[in-house]
Amino acid sequence: MIRLLSATIAAGIILAASPLAFAQTRRTTAAKTGYAPVNGLNLYYEIQGTLLHGRLGATEMFGEILPLLAGTRQVITVDLQAHGRTADIDRPLSYEAMADDIAALMKYLGIEKADVMGYSLGVVVALRTAVQHPDRVRKLVLVSTAFRRDGWYPEILAGMAQMSAGAAEPMKQTPMYQLYARIAPRPTDWPVLLTKLGEMLRKDYDWSKDVATINSPTLLVFGDADAVRTAHAVQLFELLGGGKRDAGWDGSGMSNARLAILPGLTHYTIFSSPALASTVTPFLDAPMPRTN
Repeated sequence: MIRLLSATIAAGIILAASPLAFAQTRRTTAAKTGYAPVNGLNLYYEIQGTLLHGRLGATEMFGEILPLLAGTRQVITVDLQAHGRTADIDRPLSYEAMADDIAALMKYLGIEKADVMGYSLGVVVALRTAVQHPDRVRKLVLVSTAFRRDGWYPEILAGMAQMSAGAAEPMKQTPMYQLYARIAPRPTDWPVLLTKLGEMLRKDYDWSKDVATINSPTLLVFGDADAVRTAHAVQLFELLGGGKRDAGWDGSGMSNARLAILPGLTHYTIFSSPALASTVTPFLDAPMPRTN
């Protein structure tokens, strides 16, 4: 029972705290924040200042690795529906709808194409953005995700199953709630958020066919002690075209997919690890592959 409760709380902390970020190769002279009216939401976003490269997640969440990601890209961080500074609306939470929100935000901001990166809940939204709006995604970085629900370890799925309004009060002792209470427009929506998250997390999904349609160069990053099964991570890599054959001396047999499994990291530590920054930066900096 204690292990099950721990899995529930861990899943809640991570999945409720996982906004999505995307980077565009363009300089800006000052930080900017705002709310974009998209799909019935007032979607909160932050455009970071100059020389920030590949920023991930919420500013509060990824502060430790931001200096390591400094570069020449403009970075936009997004608080997804009902998360952070974006208030909830009368709409169920769904990965597909939130992916549409990201595409609509890019259109609102006049961004034609971007490098899209996400972690945990945000990474699934990033994946769906690449599937539903492939013309919007230049490069894709997916940190710790499953393309089928059974890709998560059983104890994680058990924790997801317990996510509901009943978990709201116990989770008020967590750092996740403390952050939510500090920045959410309506902190009293906390039980509503957990109810909607639970309903979404309990739904089965299998996006094998969808993943196989992704053409954007994609980097997969996992910890070697992740919440996602390592075998599942390899399956995702193969669906994207990786691991099919020897690349050859000249690398001509290499696909557009990359797989990184970082040692000594978990689902709960990977987002703040310098190893994540040092893995992502070369991938984003590399030239786009030639198309035939």
